[in-house]
Amino acid sequence: MASPDWDLISSYAGLLCLASISIYAGAHGSLPAPKRPKGKGTDKSVVQDDEDDEDDVSDRLSSGDAWLFPVAGSVALFGMYALMKYFGKEWINWLLMWYFSIAGVGSVWKSAASVMRFAVGEVRWKKFDRNRVLILKGPRELLSVTMRTPTIALFPLALIPSVLFNTSETSRKSALITDILGLSFSYNAICLLKIDSFKTGCILLCGLFFYDIYWVFGTDVMVTVATSLDVPIKLLWPKSLRFASERGYTLLGLGDIVIPGTFVALALRYDHARGDGKAYFYATLAAYISGLVTTMTVMHVFGKAQPALLYLSPACIVALFGVGIVRGDLSEAWKWIDDGTSVKSKQRIQ
Repeated sequence: MASPDWDLISSYAGLLCLASISIYAGAHGSLPAPKRPKGKGTDKSVVQDDEDDEDDVSDRLSSGDAWLFPVAGSVALFGMYALMKYFGKEWINWLLMWYFSIAGVGSVWKSAASVMRFAVGEVRWKKFDRNRVLILKGPRELLSVTMRTPTIALFPLALIPSVLFNTSETSRKSALITDILGLSFSYNAICLLKIDSFKTGCILLCGLFFYDIYWVFGTDVMVTVATSLDVPIKLLWPKSLRFASERGYTLLGLGDIVIPGTFVALALRYDHARGDGKAYFYATLAAYISGLVTTMTVMHVFGKAQPALLYLSPACIVALFGVGIVRGDLSEAWKWIDDGTSVKSKQRIQ
């Protein structure tokens, strides 16, 4: 009997940890900010607004939008494949490299600010000075940006990953730089891309379940695009306990983190709205981990790329229904709508 390939197993374990941490952090980042009492006599136009108040203003993805996701994804994927096939991948990689480098600055900046905010604590964070840039045209406000002092100080650090990715040939291909950018993209996507209900989440997961199967098993499109693009839309882990790169890397696309991650984040917001624990969150997160382990196991046994959502989508949906049936509140969970105003209140969903 052949001995286990611990180098490859460590690579799978590393990717599993990165993906799970990203979803855990992103789910908590998607929670609505606590509402502060409004003081009397405050100059609302100047001092009331804070960057903290912008946490929960993003639109929710509805069931109508969820149906279109696989269609839009298919068009974009095949379009990219066609461009590569007929025009070559070099100029596409060059264009996308610049795009993701610029977007990476903002993504890493926001992620670093979130990490610092968590590290120092909410109370201490609120004690830092607010710095506001306000652009007016007459009485009309054109632009308003408010940042705490540490956020401004982090900007030079946020430039480093994108600069290295864009300017150095060796660093650009480094798993570390790619993972820093990829993790920041996945974290911010889970925080911002919010679905409005479990119904929408199930539609999204089911649609992308068939999308993933078709484009991976039915054609070579998905694998070709994923392996040809040299941009940070994936996580990498070297197939070596010593982090050497001779054997190459195991990779996981960000879509296999963000899409299930939005579902797990919704489960956490539902638990938060109920205010009675995190049963749905822990169940769906555990389902994601088990689904990803299954994906890696099948890929290792058969030696062939696998559509991760083939395993992740059913796992997350089964976890939702399983917890709902055991707790006897599946109907309430299914009818619940996350409108962005929910806080810890059992009356809100009963």
